[in-house]
Amino acid sequence: MSSNHALQKARWLLKAAKGGHTGTLDPLASGLLPLTFGEATKFSQTLLDADKTYEATILLGISTTTADAEGEVLERHPVSVTDGDIEAVMGRLRGLIEQVPPMYSALKHHGKALYEYAREGIEIPREARKVTIHAFDVLTREGDSLKVRVACSKGTYVRTLASDLGAFLGCGAHLTALRRTRIGPFDLEGSVTLADFEACPEEAREGRLAPADALLVHLAVCRLDAEQTRQFLHGQPAREVAGECGRMYRAYEGERFLGVGTVDEKGALIPNRLVATGIR
Repeated sequence: MSSNHALQKARWLLKAAKGGHTGTLDPLASGLLPLTFGEATKFSQTLLDADKTYEATILLGISTTTADAEGEVLERHPVSVTDGDIEAVMGRLRGLIEQVPPMYSALKHHGKALYEYAREGIEIPREARKVTIHAFDVLTREGDSLKVRVACSKGTYVRTLASDLGAFLGCGAHLTALRRTRIGPFDLEGSVTLADFEACPEEAREGRLAPADALLVHLAVCRLDAEQTRQFLHGQPAREVAGECGRMYRAYEGERFLGVGTVDEKGALIPNRLVATGIR
């Protein structure tokens, strides 16, 4: 199932007019796919920019055209590396590193996805990108197969990480399984499968959704009084708020979420994005 198929299925189940997902999963991958509906779609960028965690399986000794099990085999090499060798190379791949995006990716070149060029046998030069690998650790090893945990910044290709590991070890490697377990504040434990969601009574499905402001827990809270709320919801600066200049806040009147804004040098909260709500 593609990420878009999962989104459209959930939209249909919710009868939602507007929906989006927060970063596709490769066809090979499984795991967490946060979906946003209605007003929450206004804030989905926060998850596109968030750190992510994966559990992956890497097979040493074989490199492929796509750096995963869906590609054609390029080379096979005997594997004679110790756990210490693997840990030493992983150490080189942690922290701020540079990655060259794979040809088999959805990145665009002149409006066309790189994987389309790759299928035509065309190689497009790609510039290395800086990404941060917060964690890259072996969970278990069975022969030439490694189960690993990767915590990384946005834009990281775990396939490329597997391929680079194999290249540094001198034996080649590719990804055979990938499961996303966390994005920002959300993890698999708090998720629901599409099958379970479909099994919910129709009237209970909306209650399974997190509120829109669950996407914004990294922002501090700014409480507004009735007059400040009126100003804010009319797209005007909410004057004399308690906040730090230049900082973005999520705004509330009582427990009612209003949207997000940034405090200016005059101590006013400037609306950045509002949720649809009754204006009084």
